[in-house]
Amino acid sequence: MSDNRGVVYLGQGQVEVQSIGYPKMVDPNGRPIGHGVILKVVTTNICGSDQHMVRGRTTAEVGLVLGHEITGEVIEVGRDVETLKIGDLVSVPFNVACGRCTTCKEQHTGVCLNVNPSRAGGAYGYVDMGGWIGGQSEYVMVPYADFNLLKFPDKDKAMDKIRDLTCLSDILPTGYHGAVTAGVKPGSTVYIAGAGPVGMAAAASARLLGAAVTIVGDMNAERLAHARAVGFETVDLSLDASLGEQIAAILGTPEVDCAVDCVGFEARGHGSHAHEEAPATVLNSLMEVTRVAGAIGIPGLYVTDDPGATDSAAKRGSLSIRFGLGWAKSHSFHTGQTPVMKYNRNLMQAILWDRLPIAQIVNVSVISLDEAPNGYRQFDGGAPRKFVIDPHGLLKSA
Repeated sequence: MSDNRGVVYLGQGQVEVQSIGYPKMVDPNGRPIGHGVILKVVTTNICGSDQHMVRGRTTAEVGLVLGHEITGEVIEVGRDVETLKIGDLVSVPFNVACGRCTTCKEQHTGVCLNVNPSRAGGAYGYVDMGGWIGGQSEYVMVPYADFNLLKFPDKDKAMDKIRDLTCLSDILPTGYHGAVTAGVKPGSTVYIAGAGPVGMAAAASARLLGAAVTIVGDMNAERLAHARAVGFETVDLSLDASLGEQIAAILGTPEVDCAVDCVGFEARGHGSHAHEEAPATVLNSLMEVTRVAGAIGIPGLYVTDDPGATDSAAKRGSLSIRFGLGWAKSHSFHTGQTPVMKYNRNLMQAILWDRLPIAQIVNVSVISLDEAPNGYRQFDGGAPRKFVIDPHGLLKSA
């Protein structure tokens, strides 16, 4: 077998489905490995993090095969793999993790020390994350398979819920991580910045954790309408009324117990400044509306280098954050990549036992591999959907 196709980054605003190499049991440096498996990709999703690269807002190189949200069927196992077999259906955490280093043993798999020579942490198909080939393709290799992969206990039942289970690779654990680190608990009032897929996953997670009220903020009317349709309160950040004023109209007070930033560094101003880039806006507004001694979860992406930023400081990842305000209010902040393995097994059970209809909440829309470039364009235009690529037509045939 030699054929494989994948979504390739060609430069700012451009992706294309191209023939790519069939995966080999080697690491990014070409060294043979025995701990990997090759997957036939069942689903692979377009992520907002991919869009940052495609917009030219990172240092991603032309030719990068995209895709870090992967669910697949094992079709080949390395000689050292012990717990997986051909035919298993598995979810792939977007973190590439060795399972052997100090941080992996502490469940901080988002900052594994052994999978990326340039920094802590690895991911598939992503800039500066170790050179691992992405999975928006027909086939992909996953290293350290025994440690990384989450096997679904019943393949047929998993396929029945595959539109939900595809979210386990990234956005659902990421949204859940944001809610957990923000301290959401039964009876909490929660504000979620951003009504994209991660924001909606965070809102769903807050609901699962027992929040009394979950408010989602955005400037996209279609996304806000979808958030209301699936049962969340909303605030419209394109209005001149401040975030605190709009929260007060819902809660009777301008503050919440917990807040989650699901926007990240490509944030824009609010109200009359909605068309202006303001990368610190979300963080500053969350400090304003989070109560004293509250917590802020920050799963939204912030980068060390942003070549498309509008000012020289932001190009180096330096933002004008009102840290003194957060200090004065004794806020807790939690940043960084989500350690998917910390949460994915429990979230899988919540899906399988009908506690978490995440596909409905994030509005999963299934497309073919050839439709991926158009999916990128629609998603970049603010479509209130989570685009899920079906490379082999397995979902449509099911």
